[in-house]
Amino acid sequence: MSENKDNFKPYIPADKVTPELTVTSVIIGCLLSVIFGAANAYLGLRVGMTISASIPAAVISMGVIRIIMRRDSLLENNMVQTIGSAGESLAAGIIFTMPAMFLWAKEGVTEKPGMLTIFLIALFGGILGVLFMVPLRNALIVQEHGVLPYPEGTACAEVLLAGEEGGSSAKAVFVGMGIAGVLKFIVDGLKVVPGTIAAPIKALKTEISAEVYPALMAVGYICGLKISAYLLAGAVLGWFVLIPAIVTFGGATVIYPGTDTIANIYAAGGAGSIWSNYIRYIGAGMVAAGGIISLIKSLPLIGKTFMSSIKGIKSAGKGGTLRTEQEMDFRVVVGGIVLVTLAIWLFPDIPVTLLGAIIMVIFGFFFGSVASRMVGLVGSSNNPISGMAIATLLFSTMILKFSGDTGAHGMIGAISIGTIICIIAAMAGDTSQDLKTGFILGATPKKQQYGELIGAFVAALTIGGVLVLLDKAWGFGTAELSAPQATLMKMIVEGVMDGNLPWSLVFIGIFAAVVVEILGIPVLPVAIGLYLPLELSTTIMVGGVIRWFVDKKKERTEKRKQAEKEKSENKNDDSGKGVLFCSGMIAGEGLVGIILAILAVTGVADKINMSDAVNTGVIGGTILLIVMIISISLVALSGEKDGQS
Repeated sequence: MSENKDNFKPYIPADKVTPELTVTSVIIGCLLSVIFGAANAYLGLRVGMTISASIPAAVISMGVIRIIMRRDSLLENNMVQTIGSAGESLAAGIIFTMPAMFLWAKEGVTEKPGMLTIFLIALFGGILGVLFMVPLRNALIVQEHGVLPYPEGTACAEVLLAGEEGGSSAKAVFVGMGIAGVLKFIVDGLKVVPGTIAAPIKALKTEISAEVYPALMAVGYICGLKISAYLLAGAVLGWFVLIPAIVTFGGATVIYPGTDTIANIYAAGGAGSIWSNYIRYIGAGMVAAGGIISLIKSLPLIGKTFMSSIKGIKSAGKGGTLRTEQEMDFRVVVGGIVLVTLAIWLFPDIPVTLLGAIIMVIFGFFFGSVASRMVGLVGSSNNPISGMAIATLLFSTMILKFSGDTGAHGMIGAISIGTIICIIAAMAGDTSQDLKTGFILGATPKKQQYGELIGAFVAALTIGGVLVLLDKAWGFGTAELSAPQATLMKMIVEGVMDGNLPWSLVFIGIFAAVVVEILGIPVLPVAIGLYLPLELSTTIMVGGVIRWFVDKKKERTEKRKQAEKEKSENKNDDSGKGVLFCSGMIAGEGLVGIILAILAVTGVADKINMSDAVNTGVIGGTILLIVMIISISLVALSGEKDGQS
């Protein structure tokens, strides 16, 4: 895919018309939008990370349309992944901020957001994310072809083009879903195996721990060894440096926000209580600083992107008559943006003033355009949504405070603005990746843009129910659903409005981020590792080590078989099948998590709880970890064999 824009020819010519936005593609796409949206919501609320659903959705689509329905329609498959991936992007945007409102409701600050409020905020953010990307398509996707690689979008196109292998690849996704679903049910449904295995290290006054959940190991495999190692580095800094130091030197001292001596806090709750009272605030400062540092480093890119955006607006609506150049009418785009902005201001269910709505539009277009170019360069996994949300919250909260909009109303208004900005950035990044896939394949841009809107609508319609269900079953901010980003956003807004943050701890985190940046190490993954509990990073690291082992084995195999290197470019390599299997594991655990939440709310969960009768303890947890390691390794290595056949 190295052609420049002048000599590039799509796979399906512009003069050829094939099915795209069909009833079949809409139904399957909407179903996957709901599934991956719910799964990503659950995963993000547990560990603060989400996955891209484009490739898994494309593979499942090929498995259903090509294998089961026996229809050969490349652009129809592309439309399914376009609609389906919108669900996970919208979920990623909303879970990073919206749960803060639920946390405030528990504290009596305000009431819980209603289903209508969640739906409207999600819908309006999703619509704006798609509409803001429309005038940028020509500037970023067409004019920059060969310059901006859009890794996920290009990879998704390659997967779709390698459609003859869709059956085996789809099988990997479904097998992953099944295995993870069973393991999740054993741990959190039957509860015969503990969710966390831990061992105290008394000499260091800390502990080593790991969670027994397939999604965490799958995340590590997808992210790879380097990112997993950065996460673990942050965890090691927190649990093996800071916690021992605090306990050793704290002694009989009372340090805010703790209300008792360090010694008593440690004696009552161990290393975990020190983490919850102190380390997470240091981590919050480090995450906030990391987000802002990433934005500062991107300033030249941001400036270039903004100028491209202005040029894109000027040339919008002037597309050619070719099918592959047809886009949504620019008048519809502008009218839609104006109507959504007014609706955000006028709907009483969204607590945003006119000033807040204006801030939202300005920041939304700005960060939406930045996200579109950023994912084109470094992929959706590195889309700095958290950093954008932090910057937006700091700026909007200060403006609202200075304008007199303080207290609960001002805080909810700030979170609402931040939520919409998060969704816009996530949706703009996803839309640009999908449009890149369509550009390579020869899809009709206008139909893809409508597909994105359909996916956003369906995801917005269901995400509120998912949030309410999960909150009712376990509650946000608990061990089951820590909602790390939302907790951080809540702390930032409260800190600006009320000044009640333990600023000394926050500034320790800020300067720790500066040190990490000086060392040339990416700040955000290290900061997230510090901010999250140790047991999450440990299991993620195991997945990263598996990925490293599989990749190394592939490299050795390729060196031995240089003559077959051309044949190996069928895109069904080891990491490809392993990534699909792990994507299925994440989706499977997320879906079973939603089912268990329903059982908890209805009272059935207590009836299937077998922890009193059977409790395998550390041995059972260790066995499940080994089962997960073997499962991922076998599937990934079988993918390598397929690639050599």
